[in-house]
Amino acid sequence: MNETQLIAGCLNGDRKAQRTLYDTYSRKMLGICMRYVNDREVARDLLQDGFVKVFNSLASFAGTGSLEAWMRTIFVNEALGYLRRTNVLHRYEDISTADGVQDDSESAISKMAVKELMDIIGKLPVGFRTVFNMYTVEGYSHREIAEALDITESTSRSQYVRARRWLQEQIKNAGYYTDY
Repeated sequence: MNETQLIAGCLNGDRKAQRTLYDTYSRKMLGICMRYVNDREVARDLLQDGFVKVFNSLASFAGTGSLEAWMRTIFVNEALGYLRRTNVLHRYEDISTADGVQDDSESAISKMAVKELMDIIGKLPVGFRTVFNMYTVEGYSHREIAEALDITESTSRSQYVRARRWLQEQIKNAGYYTDY
């Protein structure tokens, strides 16, 4: 079943097509939720809520991009909505300037397994992790992050810089920096 047939089947209420869509994308979407909330139970709730939204709004999928990218947006927004509702994003201080960060982490990161890196990212404080994911992984600008999270652009920048520093320190402590 190709993507067009899968979408058509879901829109027609075909349970097999809906199950196939879920089975195809649930692991990736759970990973997205986990990156933001770092709590498996909450992430599973977000996964369920996200798939309800996917199935309820599948008719609005224009087909101009990939279905996965469209779904990814829904799940990121679902996770961000949860973070906004729980007000965890406003539990950090705002600073107006952020100084530079050393950029020698690429060599250290290349020595790490993906799971090790994801585990370290998962330990980031929630504000740091959210901004880091949105900026680095999702590709949002600091202006877009500020609007989405109802924070200032300088807060977004400072949280990103602090996240990078925190990650660098964790990677260094894990013994991956050899020339730091």
